[in-house]
Amino acid sequence: MGFTELGVSDDLIKGLEELGIKHPTPIQEAAIPVLSHQDVDFVGQAQTGTGKTAAFGLPILSRIDPGKDHIQALILAPTRELGQQIARQLFKFTKYSQKVFTEAVYGGEKIDIQISRLSRPTHVVVATPGRLLDLLNKKALDISRINTLVLDEADEMLSMGFKDELTRILKKTSGNRNIWLFSATIPKELDEIIEQYVAGDAVRVHINKSEAVNTGIEHQFVTGDDSNKLDTLAQFLKSQGKHRGIIFTRTKAVARVLAKQLEAKNYEVGLLEGDMMQKDRDKVMRAFKNKSLRILVSTDVAARGIDVDNLAFVVHYQLPDQIDYYTHRSGRTARAGKKGISLVLVNKKELRRIWELEKALGIKFLKIK
Repeated sequence: MGFTELGVSDDLIKGLEELGIKHPTPIQEAAIPVLSHQDVDFVGQAQTGTGKTAAFGLPILSRIDPGKDHIQALILAPTRELGQQIARQLFKFTKYSQKVFTEAVYGGEKIDIQISRLSRPTHVVVATPGRLLDLLNKKALDISRINTLVLDEADEMLSMGFKDELTRILKKTSGNRNIWLFSATIPKELDEIIEQYVAGDAVRVHINKSEAVNTGIEHQFVTGDDSNKLDTLAQFLKSQGKHRGIIFTRTKAVARVLAKQLEAKNYEVGLLEGDMMQKDRDKVMRAFKNKSLRILVSTDVAARGIDVDNLAFVVHYQLPDQIDYYTHRSGRTARAGKKGISLVLVNKKELRRIWELEKALGIKFLKIK
């Protein structure tokens, strides 16, 4: 099935093709026909990296009336990076269609700059919850006439402590609008929000893990002592030549130490962790995107919203606590039909985690040594 069969307009398809998006993913197949043509609430459960932005973005664009210059859709995202990424994608999708004006608003940028941008005609606002409430308090934007409210990465917004903000925003927009909620997991706290604010007859879609797992990724693991981990990593990085990738740790402390150790071995490496100032984080991401850095060392939360193409590998220096995070991490490689490696470094005690991942995700790991 192609995008035409899902009811996507030729103009939007032209924009997609230019981005190399030719075949819909399972979440897009399930969401686009429903959201484009029906006034419904929607709960979509699918992993990161499965094409959720187009799953809600294309229906939003097809429903916007460019002749009306008020805000018609609001998209909430947990991080500044994800918000910017969504706004960029929507802009690119509409390259050949009628202009839909999107603004991204988030913390870490002067609010006055955003207020002046919002004074222009705006159809779609992409926002982090805290900054949206700041702008509403200043009466800098009006969301009373939106017909669609999207909560993207809803579980992450809750785990980052945005429950109160979300509840306040949902109350402010109550009435004649549809809620489209997308999340990798549905924890109890999120269930409570769904129960209270999402219509009982909402369409629910769950893309199971095996469908969400990218078949272009080769999953590998190496066993060894923790004391040899750094040497094993260095050997792997050497084998990758000039290829680029991300190394994941579970904790900020390990991320900081590892970045320093790799720097000492003369690798072009950047660090991303949750306590960084936004301007430092932006600087690292710019350097990584323009390829002056070859490797990123990152924690799971810090990697939210990273969107970098052509990554050859992901290394799990420490395995994550949750199985879902393994999919989030490994999904950073092998994008847009390319191949990639997801390498896990484990000690003997952690070997059972490899079998757990194989069983839960329906994947096969290759033992390297």
